Amino acid sequence: MTGPDTPQPRPNIGAIPPYVAGKPPTVRPGMTSYKLSSNENPYPPLPGVVEAVQEAVGSMNRYPDMGSVALYEALSERLGVPVGDLSLATGSVGLIYQLVQAFCEPGDEVVFAWRSFEAYPIAVTAAAATAVKVPVLADGRHDLDAMAAAITDRTRVVLVCTPNNPTGPAVTQAELDAFLAKVPARVLVVVDEAYVEFVRMDDPVDGLATYRSHPNVVLTRTFSKAYGLAGFRVGYAVAPAPIAAALRAVSLPFGVSTVAQAAAIASLEREPELLERVEALVAERTRVVDGLRDAGWDVPEAQGNFVWFELGDRTADFAAAADEVGIVVRPFAGEGARVSIGEDEANDRLLVLAKEFQK
Repeated sequence: MTGPDTPQPRPNIGAIPPYVAGKPPTVRPGMTSYKLSSNENPYPPLPGVVEAVQEAVGSMNRYPDMGSVALYEALSERLGVPVGDLSLATGSVGLIYQLVQAFCEPGDEVVFAWRSFEAYPIAVTAAAATAVKVPVLADGRHDLDAMAAAITDRTRVVLVCTPNNPTGPAVTQAELDAFLAKVPARVLVVVDEAYVEFVRMDDPVDGLATYRSHPNVVLTRTFSKAYGLAGFRVGYAVAPAPIAAALRAVSLPFGVSTVAQAAAIASLEREPELLERVEALVAERTRVVDGLRDAGWDVPEAQGNFVWFELGDRTADFAAAADEVGIVVRPFAGEGARVSIGEDEANDRLLVLAKEFQK
């Protein structure tokens, strides 16, 4: 029972859009089903990572190292940045929440492309800030000129998702440099690089060089995608020391678990083996995109581990047809569907489905 005499949440809480997670595959007798709805790495963890996690499990009765000292040191060495320029969180999505919380007052504006990562409007609304959505271009790319034009005196943060989830294209370094030249120095620019390891293009963004040359730029990255640790929730930000310190100040105490820290460190130690798997996924992505275009689909450039189908009012039908052949995709009602690059058999089924759906 609620009423004026019962506790009431802030008005913005009721306006928070729900996060829609990728559905698990439907179990179909006699058929292996595949989950292509969450951009997960289809490969199992490397043996060394599993062993590190198993060892860490033995201390689950103790709190994690709140300072994450070993992981910070490993990241500092791997990236060539000071420990003071790093901040950890439960996935890069946790960092997005913290950035908006740390830099926005209620009513301040956050500019981002749309459609883009669906957690952006959730994080912005949760902080009682105002989301300013700038439509992506027809080919799924960020309209950086329009985003720059959307910046006002109330803008505090701009989010640049590259590669863009769910449409797929990434911005170039030249495009990012031209954009940053238009952004006031007081505005924080977040370069969300959750899928950076999958980028294969001319003039890719060099995030580390960009952060080093701009005091208002922060990078967010994750171990969930290329590193295959989605179930452990580890993300990190690289930012000038004052920004990184603000993120650590609002971080959840003990947020990154002991096993997550151990898995991330072990993954960094085995990075060459992990990146071999990334190369295999990129090769599969190329095969899938080429197959879709041969079948008549005009899919955007894919620089993440997923492809985007612009379907409009056919989106639900496409998702249902995919489910019938044992693959589950991520539909965005009335807009399109994002399909992860998964196991070879799953990708084969997607290509067959795509050909049939075009008829």
